[in-house]
Amino acid sequence: MNTILLLEDLPEIRAWLKTLVLQVFPQAHVSEAARVHDALELVSAVRFDLALIDLGLPDGSGVDVVARLRETQPEAQSVVVTIHDDDEHLFPALQAGAFGYILKEQARDLIIEQLQRIGSGEPPLSPSIARRVIAYFAAQAKPQAHAMPHVSLTERESEVLLRVAKGFTLPEIGVQLSLSRHTIADYVKQIYRKLNVSSRAEAALEAQRLGLFRR
Repeated sequence: MNTILLLEDLPEIRAWLKTLVLQVFPQAHVSEAARVHDALELVSAVRFDLALIDLGLPDGSGVDVVARLRETQPEAQSVVVTIHDDDEHLFPALQAGAFGYILKEQARDLIIEQLQRIGSGEPPLSPSIARRVIAYFAAQAKPQAHAMPHVSLTERESEVLLRVAKGFTLPEIGVQLSLSRHTIADYVKQIYRKLNVSSRAEAALEAQRLGLFRR
């Protein structure tokens, strides 16, 4: 990650997050913003690899920045970093194009671990957020007698998918299933291809919609 946007209005939180970001990406150039307006101006002038975006800003919502990045810089990865874990904040952010959703209340080491996932191409999604996504769509889904026939996962792929959706890391899934991390990564790639998705959140949503989770 060469260029990173950090949108956070509280100076002490912004400084704390910047410290964590530079610990994970020590060579990165970090552009800071405290308002949506300032962040949008930066997006117009700088090509970003990663954006860490708070939601509740003095002049609006960080969702607007997520949406602008998706529109003008689709290669940039937008990750929400917030205290809000409710549906009213989570789902608009994901729909706007957020690549991940991290809660500030987590331990420092866990946030660092989730930032490290970005570098390896894994979407950072707090475990409680992954569970909320699944629970929300489980409540909304109508009972289905059968999964849609055009998507078929093997038993092992379903086991891997369920753990991915719950927020487990690839090494953790490997330990649980007695498989190597690389084998799990291959399964994840195959699952993403079958479901035509590109992120952990999308995989969880699509699998729930298709009735593919095995209880």
